[in-house]
Amino acid sequence: MTVDQDDPGAQQLTAVADGTREPSAAPPADAAPAGDGARATTPPRTMFRWGVYVSLGVLAVALVTISVYNTRGILIEVLIALFIAVSLDPAVRRLNRWGVRRGWAVVVILLITTGIVAGFLISVIPQMVHQFQVLIHDFPGYVKTLQERSPSFRRISDRYHLTTKIEDLLASLPGKISTGAITVTRRLFGALFSTLTVLVLTIYFMADLPRLRQSAARLFPKAHRAEVAKITDVMVDKVGDYMIGNLLISLFIGIATFGTFTALGLPFAVPVAFAVAVFDLIPMIGATLGAIVCVGVALLTSNLWPQTVVVIIFFVAYQQLENYVISPRVQKQAVSLSAAAVLLAGLIGATVLGLIGALMAIPVAAALKVIFAERLAIRDAADPEPDHDPGPGPEPDRDPEPDRDPEPAPAEDSQKAEAS
Repeated sequence: MTVDQDDPGAQQLTAVADGTREPSAAPPADAAPAGDGARATTPPRTMFRWGVYVSLGVLAVALVTISVYNTRGILIEVLIALFIAVSLDPAVRRLNRWGVRRGWAVVVILLITTGIVAGFLISVIPQMVHQFQVLIHDFPGYVKTLQERSPSFRRISDRYHLTTKIEDLLASLPGKISTGAITVTRRLFGALFSTLTVLVLTIYFMADLPRLRQSAARLFPKAHRAEVAKITDVMVDKVGDYMIGNLLISLFIGIATFGTFTALGLPFAVPVAFAVAVFDLIPMIGATLGAIVCVGVALLTSNLWPQTVVVIIFFVAYQQLENYVISPRVQKQAVSLSAAAVLLAGLIGATVLGLIGALMAIPVAAALKVIFAERLAIRDAADPEPDHDPGPGPEPDRDPEPDRDPEPAPAEDSQKAEAS
């Protein structure tokens, strides 16, 4: 029998018939084809182990979330204390450079800060409370005077009964205060306890801030610790400079508002100046809110011309002065942020933590910008020669190939072609 040498199947059958090769076992009927790839089945024990791991992970995340939610008050106090410590750290390090030990530098800065705040409150609160009481007592008279001067406001007041509603609200205010005296007292003691807690935590954070920064750097691999330490130092410096500069700007506008109201003979200069200074801490809209309060008080307690108009001109001029002269000089060491970033950070901070979040949002955004800027600088330094894409350009000059005559066909090929 002739066997086709090019057929491997025929050769295998011939070898089996001659006895030189054992027949291969046939694959089982339910076996998958070899070309499709056999799928490894997962044992039940492994699937059970995976299910246990996933369940434990979900349970751990749930427990952490519940714990954070239940302790959110303490965590917010810790965050505020850390924020204050970072803000005051540049002043402490400056005293260190002058030869003062860190412990004594912390004590000096805290005493100075506490003395300034206490002196300000002692000098401002009594006058502010007295003028606030006078404002509440005379507020209906101011509304009636405004009705006499403005027919439009009179029509609005008569339509919605604003005068009657304001008088009823002011008449019921003492009763509400006396009824809620226990609640007010409880909240007052709670605020005092929270303030004391923040103060104690601030002292600890200020004293141990260098060690805390070193501990944070040790959480990263050794190859990146120097980089993390540098970024942390820059971030602390920028945040501290921003907060100190923001406080100075707020103090400046408060003093300027007090001087303007005093020069114009307008009442309630102390509480209005204090409100403007606090509002100015809020990014983007703080100065506008303070201006609205001042214009409203001037409009209620004085004539439209010249007092109210002068107050409007003062705030418009001061806003330009702050934007182009004061803020660039005071905040020259801080991180500059775009208007969109400031607005977005303020909205997110106010949504998360209210007024405190709005005050802390800009320094946090500045810290994030410092981190990204340092990372980009390190990446650019590691790659000093970026890839250049030359793009399509002119092709290099090539010598033109010489024209060649077609080779004649060989004589034998032509004879074979004629024979065929």
